[in-house]
Amino acid sequence: MGKYDLRQAYTKAERILKRSEFLRLAKYGRKIQSRHFIAIFETSPYERTRLGVTVSRKVGRAVTRNRVKRCLREYFRLNKHEIKRNLDINIIAKKAAAHLSSDQTFSSLKSVFNSIKEF
Repeated sequence: MGKYDLRQAYTKAERILKRSEFLRLAKYGRKIQSRHFIAIFETSPYERTRLGVTVSRKVGRAVTRNRVKRCLREYFRLNKHEIKRNLDINIIAKKAAAHLSSDQTFSSLKSVFNSIKEF
């Protein structure tokens, strides 16, 4: 497979895809807010940490929303090993997230994920 490390992959098993799972998180999960993102999380019923991404049309047009989602997924892919517990995490982008560069997005997400690790 070359130099690609499978531990850094973002597989389908690490995604929250079902509406019912997003609703369960919204109802029972803990919430952390930053200026650009909202994180809702709870202990995962699975053996891994999973990520759900929500970027509504309020954030911008499709190109902008897709860019924000790519940045969120990439940050998670590179840093998921730092989360020691199995959690389901839904990251919701606020309108202000549309104007961030990749570096700014990563630093904002770093503070959110650090807050999650403290719980």
